[in-house]
Amino acid sequence: MFRRFVSVLALASALAASGACGGRPPPPARGVAEAAIADWEFRRFQEVLDIEVWVSENRAKAFAGTYVRAAAERAGRLGDDDVVNVFVTRYEKDDGVLRATVKFLRRLAQEAGYQLEEDKIEGVRLVLISGNGETWAMWSSKGHVVKVGGRGRSGVPAQLVEWYGERYPSTFPSGVLEGPLPAGTDEPRPETDEPYDPDAPTPDFDEYDPDKVKTPEKKK
Repeated sequence: MFRRFVSVLALASALAASGACGGRPPPPARGVAEAAIADWEFRRFQEVLDIEVWVSENRAKAFAGTYVRAAAERAGRLGDDDVVNVFVTRYEKDDGVLRATVKFLRRLAQEAGYQLEEDKIEGVRLVLISGNGETWAMWSSKGHVVKVGGRGRSGVPAQLVEWYGERYPSTFPSGVLEGPLPAGTDEPRPETDEPYDPDAPTPDFDEYDPDKVKTPEKKK
């Protein structure tokens, strides 16, 4: 009886200790929250076919959630700043996710019309993307990429960043836009998913040299 009592006490102490440590809540089963977050009401879920950050040999699927500001919806006046979209891409494994995300952001920074800035919102290290009528916060997590924002917005809601940051803690290092590229290997993204056909191969136009092409003579 005494041993059983001690075991119960040990279990209770362990549970109390884990609660005191403030363990992170798990990610939603379908990637995004399908319920209200603070002042933001959930309005739409969607599974997205297009994967924005492609990782070689690492399958992924993406989920989207749309939220509206509760007060604006009650008033019947929804502006651009009253609507937020969240995209979560979930990969089969964590390999290459951080490197691919950093490369994606650095390429985006070179495009005309976009400005990127490292920032920290509610303790979440991320990159702010603005330009071409869009504003987003983006970061990578273990096996995930998270993107919060939308078109026509002037900023991103800290409440949503905090909620998603707790469930998808950022893996971004300091100096993510200018520091050394995270470790990993690179492979070119395939242009098509169609299988190789030896009878009708796709020409490699990058290596094409017209001087080396021999045109067959017309048979008489």
